[in-house]
Amino acid sequence: MAWSYRPLWHLLVDKGISRNQLRLAINASSSTFAKLSKNEPVNMEVLERICAYLECSIEQVVEYVTDQGE
Repeated sequence: MAWSYRPLWHLLVDKGISRNQLRLAINASSSTFAKLSKNEPVNMEVLERICAYLECSIEQVVEYVTDQGE
């Protein structure tokens, strides 16, 4: 079981926003974006800022996926 930020990356492409543009716009650290890139947990406050900036719901940022073989 894990979280995936794949929807976020697709949304950024659709909106023509780079990862760095988003990082700067929401005032997030590069280490936070490294965690996002590795599908590691991040603070809910970060996810809230992402949703507010992109004017989207949490489902458009993160998805729950199950590991194969469970």
